[in-house]
Amino acid sequence: MRIALASDHAGYAEKEQLKPLLKDLGVEFEDLGTVSETSVDYPDYARKVAEKVSHGEVEQGLLVCGSGTGMAIAANKVPGVRAAVAWTPDIARLAREHNDANVLSIGARVTPAEEIPKIVRAWFDAKFAGGRHSTRVEKITDMERECK
Repeated sequence: MRIALASDHAGYAEKEQLKPLLKDLGVEFEDLGTVSETSVDYPDYARKVAEKVSHGEVEQGLLVCGSGTGMAIAANKVPGVRAAVAWTPDIARLAREHNDANVLSIGARVTPAEEIPKIVRAWFDAKFAGGRHSTRVEKITDMERECK
């Protein structure tokens, strides 16, 4: 599995701490920034990851910002991206299994540090369940096309 990884300044430290875990999980990643805790605009980094996912250059994306919400909103503006904010391992698992989410967004300021690795593990352990969920995901894709 190959993913794109990015954070803003609020998620920088957590992003860096996730790299060894990703390696342990056998997940190859491309780090698209940021490179420090200096303030940056999170939509710029969410877009970089989302476009890599949208263009099929990576299979999934992983974003870390203060709340997780801003980056998810920005990423979801890119066609083909289904970004989910997960604050527990169960939410991460369900986002993959039921929603076929392809970008995980985590809030570094609102998620306990010890939960973040558990969330990431749950995300990469989960697979899209298909079945009745496929119809629902197709409706999301149809909405995206219709709203263009």
